[in-house]
Amino acid sequence: MVEITQEMSPTARAPGGTRRRLSMFDRTLLRPAVVDSFRKLDPRVQWRNPVMFVVYIGSILTTVLWVQALAGKGEAPGWFILNIAMWLWFTVLFANFAEALAEGRSKAQAAALRGLKQDVMARKLADPADHGRQSRLRGDLLRKGDIVLVPAGEFIPGDGEVIDGAASVDESAITGESAPVIRESGGDFSSVTGGTRVLSDWLVVRIMANPGETFIDRMIAMVESAKRQKTPNEIALTILLVALTLVFLFATATLLPYSLYSVAVARLGTPITITALIALLVCLIPTTIGGLLSAIGVAGMSRMMQANVIATSGRAVEAAGDVDVLLLDKTGTITLGNRQAAAFIPAAGVTEEELADAAQLASLADETPEGRSIVVLAKQRFRLRERDLSSLHATFVPFSAHTRMSGVDIGERQVRKGAADAIRRQVERLGQAFPKAVQASVDEVARRGSTPLLVSDGPRVLGIIELKDIVKGGIRERFGELRRMGIKTVMITGDNPLTAAAIAAESGVDAFLAEATPEAKLKLIREHQAQGKLVAMTGDGTNDAPALAQADVAVAMNTGTQAAKEAGNMVDLDSNPTKLIEVVETGKQMLMTRGSLTTFSIANDVAKYFAIIPAAFATTYPQLDALNVMHLASPFSAILAAVIFNALIIVALIPLALKGVKYRALGAAVLLRRNLLIYGLGGILIPFAGIKLLDMALVVAHLV
Repeated sequence: MVEITQEMSPTARAPGGTRRRLSMFDRTLLRPAVVDSFRKLDPRVQWRNPVMFVVYIGSILTTVLWVQALAGKGEAPGWFILNIAMWLWFTVLFANFAEALAEGRSKAQAAALRGLKQDVMARKLADPADHGRQSRLRGDLLRKGDIVLVPAGEFIPGDGEVIDGAASVDESAITGESAPVIRESGGDFSSVTGGTRVLSDWLVVRIMANPGETFIDRMIAMVESAKRQKTPNEIALTILLVALTLVFLFATATLLPYSLYSVAVARLGTPITITALIALLVCLIPTTIGGLLSAIGVAGMSRMMQANVIATSGRAVEAAGDVDVLLLDKTGTITLGNRQAAAFIPAAGVTEEELADAAQLASLADETPEGRSIVVLAKQRFRLRERDLSSLHATFVPFSAHTRMSGVDIGERQVRKGAADAIRRQVERLGQAFPKAVQASVDEVARRGSTPLLVSDGPRVLGIIELKDIVKGGIRERFGELRRMGIKTVMITGDNPLTAAAIAAESGVDAFLAEATPEAKLKLIREHQAQGKLVAMTGDGTNDAPALAQADVAVAMNTGTQAAKEAGNMVDLDSNPTKLIEVVETGKQMLMTRGSLTTFSIANDVAKYFAIIPAAFATTYPQLDALNVMHLASPFSAILAAVIFNALIIVALIPLALKGVKYRALGAAVLLRRNLLIYGLGGILIPFAGIKLLDMALVVAHLV
């Protein structure tokens, strides 16, 4: 059904087939955004943003007043009203542009997906066991429950589950990773995605989704609906902005009768104009954040897409920013997932180098990660070089489930490595007693959470190779960052409590759940949620599905089962369990961006107040001229400079809204202080400088 040759983030194919990432203001995004800015002038669209709707109405009213001025009945000079009207329209258009540009990035993602969908021919089987009885039909005609055969070289026609066979599959179309993955029937690696290609062998797949319901279709629908979704925090902020707008609307509306009364009593000056009142209202309401709010939300989802994570809604992204508890699987997330040789522990009468030499001999033909790590450790510790088994006239003995050992035979010499009980049986079969001291060392290694692997040379036990599930480098520091953010980390593992405690201490997690069952995971999540906390979890197996469905933020691995992907509200296309940390950071970045720009928007009203109030009432109350701290040239230049600044600041902040405030792992109190210092104080000072410069420019250009 789908073949994707582009990345999930907005990209274009450059000459030579390489990928280039679209810049924030790429021409392919700018042109449609400009057109959409005018399309969004539809009142039905403007009504969805109450703050900007007030500006929209103000633009219409000032335009009507300008037409009236042309007829010789203007309340103020026609050029002044026209300038105010034009800049109010520009304010609305700039806000539309910010939203359209953010939506354009999502549309580019959806267009890349839709444009690369293609029909493939499927081999439908009447009987899964009889590959000879097959009929050819287009993939888009398949229905849920159909069985198809996919041989090497062909594309999987739809999302499904492998019910027979095993094959390597190229999933680069979805994940961007070139390395193929193994898909096989049974277990947690049976899920396949339409549009991926079978590279070797064959698969029999049961289709699990009807046309229009595939994974790619859901991604397209999610991307296209991004602009229509509001999160709870965004709704709460909208209510706050509407409340502030109403307060300023009522306050401004009372100024006209107050001005008329004052002029009638004092018989000084002239009444305030409706044009000036509209300018005052537009400058005092939180137009900056009102114009950028939608763009921030859509851009947050776009950033998640750039990280190759598909979120089913904006709510999932925002919930990630409010997470209190992170549940992380041990294997592959906190640890590398492959046991690595960490130490050689020789038996009595055996040197460590002698043990390392025998262990390396027994592992030369062992291509498992454990075997290669033994060879590497012997090299590092004693500079033992790898030897060619053929030159030694040696015979490799492969591992078998029956013997639970592997090794090498060199003449009469039999070198073996394997589980403790297997080596014990081998030694006792050759007529030797198993050393009690070695058994004590085996127990000690197991107690600290490692895996003991014994080495013998004939009937002689040489010692122990300690295999450890290595904690990923830097993970302890990442958990420290999360702790400073007030997020609790919990490791989930099927290991026994002793092993789990050792890994937890080394990695620096706050808590752990050992011998975890689906019921235990679900219970743990519910306990935290009962305390009013938001919980995030990652998983890939069917046994993770109940917990994923319960978690507030549930990131399912793309390589996981269909049940896991359907239970989660995010899907990680890279299938990297540590991506959960990035998801939380992206969510927090979106919240930080919204909070920072809200602080700035409310703070910068102060300067506009000092610009417009003296200009509007100075003729009636000369004492108010004391508030003209910027020493603006005239009432006309003061009001016009404030309105121009109000429009241009939205343009200046569009890159910040789309890119997001730089993420820092800080607590809420520290972030609040930084917000007030940078965006609060900055929001007060910058408009003073900006309005003064604009006022000077208007005077120099003889525009007022």
